[in-house]
Amino acid sequence: MRDNKAILIIADSEKDSNMYYATGFLAPDPFIYIQKGDEKFIVANDLELDRARLQSRVDRVLPLSKYERLLRKKGNKSPRLIEVVVAVLREIDIKELLVPANFNVEYADFLREKGFKLKVKQEPFFNSREVKNKLETEYIIKALRETERALGKAIDYVKKSNIKNGFLYTKGGRPITSESVRQMIDVELMKKGCTAKHTIVSCGEQSCQPHNVGSGPLRANEAIIFDVFPKDEQTGYYADISRTVVKGRASGPLKKMYKAVASAQKLVFKLAKNGAKGEIIHREVMKHLKSLGFKTGKIKGKMRGFFHGTGHGVGLDVHETPRISTARYTLKTGNVVTVEPGLYYPGIGGVRIEDMILITDDGCINLTKLPKVLEV
Repeated sequence: MRDNKAILIIADSEKDSNMYYATGFLAPDPFIYIQKGDEKFIVANDLELDRARLQSRVDRVLPLSKYERLLRKKGNKSPRLIEVVVAVLREIDIKELLVPANFNVEYADFLREKGFKLKVKQEPFFNSREVKNKLETEYIIKALRETERALGKAIDYVKKSNIKNGFLYTKGGRPITSESVRQMIDVELMKKGCTAKHTIVSCGEQSCQPHNVGSGPLRANEAIIFDVFPKDEQTGYYADISRTVVKGRASGPLKKMYKAVASAQKLVFKLAKNGAKGEIIHREVMKHLKSLGFKTGKIKGKMRGFFHGTGHGVGLDVHETPRISTARYTLKTGNVVTVEPGLYYPGIGGVRIEDMILITDDGCINLTKLPKVLEV
């Protein structure tokens, strides 16, 4: 990067994963990050100044108030954050900026009006985010273990339930619902400092819609898909896991689907390694499922078969690059990705099994330990 070029991010790091990755500093309000060559700056308000100096991974933390005072002396009574950015950039002689794709349009227009050149970079904004170091992998595994614990408790709850008139009930006679099981999972994770949103507990026909979170009473002898993907609030890293279970007896077609999905997942475990092409792996999974008699397509206005990606990267975002899908990505040693083939047929139900793997030079390591059992 030339002397008059810099990376610029203006965001709060609690929501913006690139800002947190760049700074290692969690803050709820927007602040300024500038990287000129190898030197990294934060401009923070006085409230966060000491904490930023103590916790961030940058070279210099500059006080926002210093630049606000300078702008007021020049007649600007209420300096805006973007005006402070301009003052800082001019002080360190920056003329060209690289910004992320979600950069504020109003900020971009203002900077261009002031003579700065902006170049937008799509995700991954920091290419290094795709390859996890040892500490990042440990953070992901920590989140994964808590997810497995909470999900395992929920599956055991379903296993111990009573069946009455085709529905599941607690020992005390209360109906078991998607909502009650989702609450159990989310609360268990919250106790361990993890936040889960949109946790999926979908049963029967609902399980045929991959992102249907589920609602209403759970039924016996029908597929229940669990998909849990929480963030560890201490580290910022996510985990992602799915299981499909049936309380009672699964139908013959559902058993066949489950066996096919499990074999598709094992196929990915064999193919995934450093240098492997994500789109080729995905294509092989599609071919494998088709060879077992499971076609994909729209019938009577509804999608059936396998119609989502095989996997995606997980880190500071629950969905990030690389991907194992129709998109073109090459897997690299250090990637942490999900492996989540699925099949969905209205009238039968849905099946999805999802583990997380770490890509190595000559293969992959399955990080997920939670058992896979269809009938409970």
